[in-house]
Amino acid sequence: MSRGRARPARDVVLALEDLRVGYGRPVCAPVTVDVAAGEALCLVGANGAGKSTVLRAVAGLLQPLGGTVTLRGRAVDERSAQFRREVASVFDEDAWFAELSVAEHLELVARGHGVRDVVGVVDAELEAQRLTGAADQLPGSLSSGQKRRLLLAAALVRPRAVLLLDEPEQRLDPTGREALAERLVAERDAGTALVLATHDVVLLRALATRAVVVDDPEVAPVCRVVDADEAARIVSDPVR
Repeated sequence: MSRGRARPARDVVLALEDLRVGYGRPVCAPVTVDVAAGEALCLVGANGAGKSTVLRAVAGLLQPLGGTVTLRGRAVDERSAQFRREVASVFDEDAWFAELSVAEHLELVARGHGVRDVVGVVDAELEAQRLTGAADQLPGSLSSGQKRRLLLAAALVRPRAVLLLDEPEQRLDPTGREALAERLVAERDAGTALVLATHDVVLLRALATRAVVVDDPEVAPVCRVVDADEAARIVSDPVR
């Protein structure tokens, strides 16, 4: 009798084990979940639930109160060469060089990460983000939506194995949100491991392989891991 082909082992890239985060005291219940290459994990929950705090701990920007976050089996350290080589992130911050034009900033990021054909890669990303017409502008002169697309471009113009995104749909118009969903699905399908906090049901349904429901530690003993459909229901009807 044929046993069939064994399923390939998951290539776990990130692992969160009993992760507790906060500022002096936990802001949410502990999180235990892992993310493999080619998977997209969405963090969902009410405003102020702690999604961004969890994401900042995953990015190595916040020391956990307890538990661990590992990147390929090693504790995350945003100062390490391995971490900087593999992890790209987008938070709601002005993470650009104010004195450089949009194109110059992206070229610097790409060149610093060893990208070949820097000009070609940057030009393609400017077009993808609808920033070609703003290539020579300083970041401070951009609209809020353009600034968001610049942050996304800076993460996508460089090599990456992991992509961390804090509500990437913020300040994007419908066209921008549709383009974002298509781009992130392509990232996932190309083998990138994604972790993102989001309130966008369409993005969630299109992208998520699983989701973590970030919840109050006084309400839930742990943060539940659910499928995309359940996460979409929670986002659509947060009072349950």
